[in-house]
Amino acid sequence: MDEWFKEWFDTDEYLNVYRNRNEEDAKKLVDLILKNVNLKPNAPVLDLACGAGRHSILFAEKGFDVTAVDLSRNLLSVAYKAAQESNVQVNFLRADLRRFSICTRFNLVINLFTSFGYFETDEQNFNIINTAYNQLNGGGFFVIDFFNRRYIEKNLVPESVNSYGNEKIIQKRFIAGNRVNKKIIIEKNGIKQEFKESVRMFCKDELMNAISCAGFRIVRYFGNSDGSGFDLENSPRIIIIAQK
Repeated sequence: MDEWFKEWFDTDEYLNVYRNRNEEDAKKLVDLILKNVNLKPNAPVLDLACGAGRHSILFAEKGFDVTAVDLSRNLLSVAYKAAQESNVQVNFLRADLRRFSICTRFNLVINLFTSFGYFETDEQNFNIINTAYNQLNGGGFFVIDFFNRRYIEKNLVPESVNSYGNEKIIQKRFIAGNRVNKKIIIEKNGIKQEFKESVRMFCKDELMNAISCAGFRIVRYFGNSDGSGFDLENSPRIIIIAQK
């Protein structure tokens, strides 16, 4: 099985490639979630696939009791340092989401910034939704933020090149079957490294059906972090809020 994420997310190069992530979008998404879920102060929140901890830290800054899970030691280390610098407490855990389970129950479970669809089988991918359901208290909320498949198919940029000093980053993108793939070539000081990404594409109805089949009730859905309605042709994201 191709588990590209194990190598790629544990490299320093991953953070370099995505150094220009929009922090304002992360804040907007957290605000959008909090406007549409009923959370009491200090409520327990679980971030599945927290990465470098952007969203976990924002929730912790708002006073919630945050547990954040990721497989990458590298990203968890970065997230831990960022939480310390922000003077907030987050319970970071390292685990493979395909086998994750803890005794604690939460009032909100989040899976944000396309942290879904990495695995080769739909069963494994959808199992994350089942995990979210099992980790929630009754009445708790689950939020998934994923790309809009139709938007990706229409707007895929086949290649982009960025240079930072003596480093050049080439990203080649292509769709094969139901997966969107990226080949990342990093050239620095005469040394070339290659990495890959491969994410299963799901349309809105596929995601909603999987969420409903897990036992959730769909509450609302949006097409972007600014809270705009979902438009099949023009929305870059599909953000689904569901309740147990």
